Amino acid sequence: MDSLKNVPTNTVTRDLSEIAAPTGNIYESVMIIAKRANQISADVKQELSKRLEEFSTYTDTLEEINENHEQIEISQYYEKLPKPTLIATEEFKEGKILYREAE
Repeated sequence: MDSLKNVPTNTVTRDLSEIAAPTGNIYESVMIIAKRANQISADVKQELSKRLEEFSTYTDTLEEINENHEQIEISQYYEKLPKPTLIATEEFKEGKILYREAE
């Protein structure tokens, strides 16, 4: 996720012929993007869980919840990241996704 600088954080209208060009089929291209988006989503979720794991305690009090600003900052950082579908679409456009055709 080092190349998130050129990924838009909001939805963008895309040219369907540009997306379909690498595979020759828009549905195949969308499936490739969807599978990659699922991978990205799982990776981000795992990374976030690891980072928030250190804050988890079994006896949270109201004071502990309100005072944990670092945990809130981490959560806000992940909320501001581009959506996995936008990242996957950008990777597909740049040719960074490797895929094989089913035989």
